[in-house]
Amino acid sequence: MLDKPASQTAARTSGPLTGFRIVEFAGIGPGPFACMLLADMGAEVITLDRVGAGKNLKAVATRGRKVIELDLKNKAAIAEVLELLGHADALIEGFRPGVMERLGLGPDVVLARNPKLVFGRMTGWGQQGPLANAAGHDINYISITGALAAIGTKEKPVPPLNLVGDFGGGALYLVVGVLAALLEAQKSGKGQVVDTAMCDGAASLMSMFYDMAAQGRWSGGRDQNFLDGGAHFYGVYECSCGNFISIGSIEPQFYALLRKHADLTDADFDAQMDRKAWPALKAKLEKVFKSKSRADWCTIMEGTDICFAPILTMEEAPKHPHMAARQVFVERHGVTQPAPAPRFSRTPSAIREPELADIGDVTSAWRTGK
Repeated sequence: MLDKPASQTAARTSGPLTGFRIVEFAGIGPGPFACMLLADMGAEVITLDRVGAGKNLKAVATRGRKVIELDLKNKAAIAEVLELLGHADALIEGFRPGVMERLGLGPDVVLARNPKLVFGRMTGWGQQGPLANAAGHDINYISITGALAAIGTKEKPVPPLNLVGDFGGGALYLVVGVLAALLEAQKSGKGQVVDTAMCDGAASLMSMFYDMAAQGRWSGGRDQNFLDGGAHFYGVYECSCGNFISIGSIEPQFYALLRKHADLTDADFDAQMDRKAWPALKAKLEKVFKSKSRADWCTIMEGTDICFAPILTMEEAPKHPHMAARQVFVERHGVTQPAPAPRFSRTPSAIREPELADIGDVTSAWRTGK
């Protein structure tokens, strides 16, 4: 059963970041997602958007904000923004390099007014480098890191949605960077610029694979390593019903359970780590898993140490017993969406309702500490 978010009153005083004030310059993708996480964790996030933007206050990624519409080409509006930033803890923007400076809101100007401010910058290529001012999207940023080349079939790379660049390598690294800078600012009394680039973050996410390649444990091709679908014991299999399941039986004890529950008595399966044997063993497993439905395999394997799970659609995921028991998804304004994560025992995160606001009212409240 889907759960409803906490009441607005409770949510306003909940979360480990309660009391922190963050100004977001409206953008798309990783910036809004990062601010959603910060808002869920209790930060007061003010989103500055263009006049007439028509912000969808029911959207998932924009939840928990106060939205202020401004014309940033107006000098009077810039003065109001500077006054607001004078009382903020952090700023987050996702423009191309140089845009904030041209607006008169670059780090030099803003930090001179508020030396303790954390200035979070989110771009694909970073603030410097030959590609810094070029347009791009997630697929491009992960292309130059080695990540996209390693994901997909033998025939070609397959885009992993925009999880690796925008959200994994971008938004999450932005949140980590901003939180680290906020912690440091509490000690030093000084803010700083956090230059978050999706290509940097995606490259960082590849650390383990670069390490394995250096050890000779990872080849340059796709679908031939033990974590990219090449191994028969770590991959995706179709069932008789047309649905799919996943297994990750890497460790010997888990592999033994896989053999037991799937009745893999063929002696060829003894060669678990023989890369030359993987294609043939994978073909045999394909026939085994296609002999039963996904529901049948769930009955046989789910909850064991095989490392098994059904592959669910976005419609099915919220209804899975484990996801429902943990209330991983909630319903807000008729939209099923992920609940705040991670979870805190004493200062729980909560979804807060967004609202339209006036910059003068917000600045006055921040100035007086209300």
